[in-house]
Amino acid sequence: MAAVFDKPTLAQRFMPLFRGFDLPLLLVVMLLAGAGLVAMYSSGFDHGTRFIDHGRNMLIAGAILFMVAQVPPQKIMAFAVPLYAAGVALLVAVALFGITKKGAQRWVNVGIVIQPSEILKIAMPLMLAWWFQKREGTLRPLDFAAAGLLLVIPVGLIMKQPDLGTSLLVLAAGLSVIFFAGLSWKLVLPPVLIAGVGIFTLVMLGDQLCADGVRWVVLHDYQQQRVCTLLDPTRDPLGKGFHIIQGMIAIGSGGVWGKGFMAGTQTHLEFIPERTTDFIFAAFSEEFGLAGNLFLNVCFLLLVWRGLAIAVGATSLFGRLMAGAVSMIFFTYAFVNMGMVSGILPVVGVPLPFISYGGTAMVTLGMALGILMSVARAQRQDPKDARPALLGASA
Repeated sequence: MAAVFDKPTLAQRFMPLFRGFDLPLLLVVMLLAGAGLVAMYSSGFDHGTRFIDHGRNMLIAGAILFMVAQVPPQKIMAFAVPLYAAGVALLVAVALFGITKKGAQRWVNVGIVIQPSEILKIAMPLMLAWWFQKREGTLRPLDFAAAGLLLVIPVGLIMKQPDLGTSLLVLAAGLSVIFFAGLSWKLVLPPVLIAGVGIFTLVMLGDQLCADGVRWVVLHDYQQQRVCTLLDPTRDPLGKGFHIIQGMIAIGSGGVWGKGFMAGTQTHLEFIPERTTDFIFAAFSEEFGLAGNLFLNVCFLLLVWRGLAIAVGATSLFGRLMAGAVSMIFFTYAFVNMGMVSGILPVVGVPLPFISYGGTAMVTLGMALGILMSVARAQRQDPKDARPALLGASA
C-alpha cells in the first residue's frame, strides 16, 4: 500500500509532455539543425555572434515547437480566423503607413517593428484548413472559389510591398491546402500547362524580352531584372548577376567530397554574398561537396515524406490539411532556395530551413513543426480513428 502514496519522480511528471512525439520527425530535424550549426560556424566565423545567435534561435524554435505540440489540433484551429484577420489587417497597415527599407515597404511599427507577411506563412494554411473543415462533406465549387479569394487577398498585398519570395511561400502554402482538400485535377492541369508554355516561351525569346527598353507589365522592374539575370547572368557579371555566378562557382568547386570544413575559398574570401543567409547553401556545397548536398536533400525529402505520412494518418480533415500544407512549406523553402543558389530559379530571398541565419524564419519553422507534431500526437492518442501512415508506426 505504501507504493500507492509514493510521489512521482521529476522524470515521471514530465514524461507525459513528450509522449506521442514523432521520433522519426524529431531525428530528421535534429540532423538538419546539426548541419545548420556546422554550416553557420564556418560561413559566419567573422560575423560576430552570428553562430551563437543561430544556436539561440534554434533553441527558441525548439521551445515553440514543444509548446505548440502540447496544444490539440482542435484548439489550434480556434486561432485560425483571429490570426488570419490580424495578419491581413497588419498587411493593410503596411500598405497605408508601413516602414520602407531598401525600396520595400514590408514593416509596420506596433510598439515593435514587425513584418506581418511572416504571420501569413502560418495563418494562411490555418485559415484555409479551418474553412474546409467547417465544410467537410458538403464541399462545392463555390467553396473552393471562396478559398481562392481568401488566398489571393494576402498574396496580393504581400506582392505589392514588393516581396516576391514571401508571397510565393504564402501562395504555395495556401495552394497546398486547396489541393489536399480535393481540388479536381481538371482545374489543376490548365494553370500548370499555361505556366509551362510561359516558361518555354521565356527561355526561347529571352534575348528579345530582356532587351533594353522592354517593360513587362506584370512584374516590378527588379523582378524583371532577376528573371533576365537568371536567363543570362553574364549580362551583368559584377552587378545583378554576381550572386548567381559566385554561387555556381562555389557549388562546382566543391566537387564530390568538398574542400573541407572551414576550407572554402569562395566563402572565406567573401566572394559569396549573403553567405550566412540566402546563399549559405553555396558555402555548404563548397566545403562538403556533392556528398553534403545529397545529405541535405535526403534529410529534406525524409522530412517532407514523414510530414505527409502524418497527414495521411491525421484524425481530422483540419489536421490532414495542416500537416500536408506544413510538409509542402518545407519542400517549397528547400526547393526554391537550392534552385536559386544553383541558378535554375530567380533569386527571391527565401532562406534554407534550419541552415540559413534568421530569427523570424526560425520561429515560423518551429511553429510549423509544432503543428505537425500536434497532429502526430493526436493520431497516437486516438489510434482507432487514424488512417494508415505512409512510413508505418513510429517509436
